[in-house]
Amino acid sequence: MGAIPLVPPRSFRSLALTVILAVLAVSSGCGSDSDTVLVDFTKTVPVARPGERASPTQPLRVAVAAMISPKETFDLYRQLLAYIGGRLNKDLEFVQRKTYGEINELLGNGEIDLAFICSGPYASAKDRYGFVPLAVPEVQGSSFYRSYLIVNRNGPFQNLQDLKGQTFAFTDPDSNTGRLVPTYWLADLNQRPETFFSQTIFTYSHDNSILAVARGLVAAAAVDGLVWEYYQATNPVFTSQTRIIKKSEPYGIPPLVASRHLAAAERERLQKALLTMHQDPEGKKILAGLLIDRFLPLKEEWYEPIRSMHRRLALLKEQPHVFKP
Repeated sequence: MGAIPLVPPRSFRSLALTVILAVLAVSSGCGSDSDTVLVDFTKTVPVARPGERASPTQPLRVAVAAMISPKETFDLYRQLLAYIGGRLNKDLEFVQRKTYGEINELLGNGEIDLAFICSGPYASAKDRYGFVPLAVPEVQGSSFYRSYLIVNRNGPFQNLQDLKGQTFAFTDPDSNTGRLVPTYWLADLNQRPETFFSQTIFTYSHDNSILAVARGLVAAAAVDGLVWEYYQATNPVFTSQTRIIKKSEPYGIPPLVASRHLAAAERERLQKALLTMHQDPEGKKILAGLLIDRFLPLKEEWYEPIRSMHRRLALLKEQPHVFKP
């Protein structure tokens, strides 16, 4: 990964933040305790379809918001994206960026064609970016997911109130389960993250947040329950070192959306391929590897609780006196 830059000894807080980010930077995900991966976020990666000639038409550019770390994201979604490309007889280019916001901007500008995005940006910025919903994964018979508040298995913490004065990991500034939900929980206690916790960091993926808690780098984190459950079922080396002390209400699962700049006919073909994927033996096998039952059409009411949280927090910002110091 190269040398870690030296930080002037301005404060223990800034030094601790540097150490945490350095450790997370060399940990590619929950799949291994020692893998080191370099990721160039400015590049795209072709998604190969073995045995097929490249399509002469313009390739589809696809992104997955960094809900899990870059290497894990590519490994998990490569087969799914290759399947979609095969069904449409198109080459695909897999685009990665560090933050949800960057993916949203690329979609809004028509620089990518489709993406798995977080539920938070979909609920709050659908009109701003022109997201066109295609499908939503169904997992274990449900189209909903929750935020999990996790702590180290050996830690003393039993509830959110116990975490006052502790360190905390958010995922992404635009994350629903990894930032909006815990901020909303604190608002119910008349508290703000910046005064309730002694220190907060952004890990930019849910598996990195799990890793940070498992290794004791932070006291707690809020993570996507689907990501936690996926690793708990497939490779619990780090989730087994954590405990869930709080779960949120259910929210609509992060959807797959298309850019408004993509032709309507292409969007319809994409949606049909997704909604019928579970009926095809190859597609069903790929979905099973992701612990997805099938894809379903999106219903806007699934995301209304997220919009409600945004509205309430916006109102509280206009009334700062309601928060305790």
